[in-house]
Amino acid sequence: MVMVVVVEVLVVVVVVVVVVVVVVVVVVVVVVVVVVVAVVVVVVVVVVVVVVVVIVIIVVVVVLGLVLVALVLVAAAVVVVVVVVVVVVVVIVVVMVVVVVVVVVAVVVTVVVVVVVVVVVVEVVVEIVV
Repeated sequence: MVMVVVVEVLVVVVVVVVVVVVVVVVVVVVVVVVVVVAVVVVVVVVVVVVVVVVIVIIVVVVVLGLVLVALVLVAAAVVVVVVVVVVVVVVIVVVMVVVVVVVVVAVVVTVVVVVVVVVVVVEVVVEIVV
């Protein structure tokens, strides 16, 4: 009888630990994907903005001779790049905070479940033995 209870408890503990590990792994994978996508977006936006601005500056300065317009375009391009970088950094920080919260909750849930299960097993074993 004691062995049956112990085996059942071990099964519950193993299942809980496996579920928590799977959740943590999935969250970490999602975070890595989000960060990679964010970095790619930043790189693509920066490259596109730089290429477009260079082409427009060449056209504006060489063809039209408007240096002031070219300076305004450079300022606008800098603003666009800064805004995109800031947005991506904010997204990455938010994702990291979510990951930390999920991992902490998963660990707390695991510890609570294991402690509860161990207490229940000890009580059952004590009742069976006594």
